[in-house]
Amino acid sequence: MFKKVLIANRGEIAVRIIRACRELGIATVAVYSEVDRNALHVRYADEAYSIGPAPSRESYLRIDKILDVARKTESDAIHPGYGFLAEREEFAAACEEAGIAYIGPKPSAIAAMGDKAVARATVTKAGVPVVPGTEAEGSLRDEEIIAIAPQIGFPVLIKATAGGGGKGMREVIRPEDLSGALAAARREAEAAFGDGNVYLEKLVTGARHIEFQILADTHGNVIHLGERECSLQRRHQKVLEESPSPFVDPHPELRARMGEVACKAAAAVDYVNAGTIEFLVDKEQSFYFLEMNTRLQVEHPVTEAVTGVDIVKEQIRIARGRKLRYTQEDVSLNGWAVECRINAEDPYNNFLPSTGQIKSTILPTGPGVRVDTGVYAGFEVSPYYDSLISKLICWGEGRGEAILRMRRALEEYRIVGVKTTIPFHQTIMNSHRFIAGHFDTRFIEERFEMDEDRELRPEIAAILATLVAHRESQMAAQIVQRGERDTSNWKWVGRYERMHR
Repeated sequence: MFKKVLIANRGEIAVRIIRACRELGIATVAVYSEVDRNALHVRYADEAYSIGPAPSRESYLRIDKILDVARKTESDAIHPGYGFLAEREEFAAACEEAGIAYIGPKPSAIAAMGDKAVARATVTKAGVPVVPGTEAEGSLRDEEIIAIAPQIGFPVLIKATAGGGGKGMREVIRPEDLSGALAAARREAEAAFGDGNVYLEKLVTGARHIEFQILADTHGNVIHLGERECSLQRRHQKVLEESPSPFVDPHPELRARMGEVACKAAAAVDYVNAGTIEFLVDKEQSFYFLEMNTRLQVEHPVTEAVTGVDIVKEQIRIARGRKLRYTQEDVSLNGWAVECRINAEDPYNNFLPSTGQIKSTILPTGPGVRVDTGVYAGFEVSPYYDSLISKLICWGEGRGEAILRMRRALEEYRIVGVKTTIPFHQTIMNSHRFIAGHFDTRFIEERFEMDEDRELRPEIAAILATLVAHRESQMAAQIVQRGERDTSNWKWVGRYERMHR
């Protein structure tokens, strides 16, 4: 087993990895930017080192600085978490060259699955169904994409070949809008990933976003840990996940087929470690390969809750060369789990990011409740990084109990100092469509609204402020005279008793 692991990340995922290492008896090294000096992952780690200014390109994305810290601390391995360098093949390769184990897939697998166009071509050769689109490898010019688009059929989706998280994505309904959308998608992809290459994909309407968690070791064993429902998205960014999926769960044969295909897609690139195969599933239960995330997912806790498998510990064991402790027959789904992503955003103001100091926080507890967080009272939420501040996970014996526990936990959760998406998730938990499982990837954007009654509108606030000011002015004008008796009733009774003894 490794003696020391460096975590090349920040926030709640860095804390999560540190906890797994501590349970395995492994020392940990944290890295941090100047604004993260007092971050929770810095406090939890055995050692911590500064790697630069706040902007991620000058700190968390600096491969040279991270490797320098790894050498200085004599770290055996590096865990990239998610985001930042987690899907950069050059980072994995640099770790190998430095003689430091990379807790993740091989550089070749990251390269094959990191480029979405190459990934589609690779899995197609392996017999995995893909969404119709521009399947040619490499970059395509705008003129080539515009010429191919009518063959795919509108509506289409422009996607960046590198990265994810909704960056570099544009939906195009009409052919005349394609040229402008391509230019905008390329600019955004270049700014976010340093690569402006994009490709086209058929926009499947009314689809579900279902993903399968896979684990693969260096001995040729590949298994899946069931599915996660990730259809609740806003601007192509997931906001809530659950496992199992209310769409897939009634059809065990569909789960078996999708799981088999997920393992086949991973084997096609000789994949090792934890990864996720994402699918689009239509109403007729036809499914298509969407992409593969060659890293740990934000939503991995829901899978851990229903399978009992600690995915981070398995990642570390696999990177050490150990065989998987589980076979496919060992994996079973027990109960139901729901995860809400708590972001520092204002759900009543178009989800505008909220920054500032967290004055107070009260975490929910009780049966079946788990909170993964990287913040605390006094922590400063900065504008430099992702707005995710915690993940609230609730488990129940069934979906109904998991939702009820989530409602209770959201009511208990208190964060003072910044606005959060807690009210947004409370509204979702009370949505009849969500409770019934009747939703798809367009649900939030097309068929969901925040409860406006819960927002204090400006005109109501003005009326309340006027009433308070009027009341205070009245109180200030009153002269309160001293009572006839200048002492309490208890003293009066005592005096009376002494006088009548």
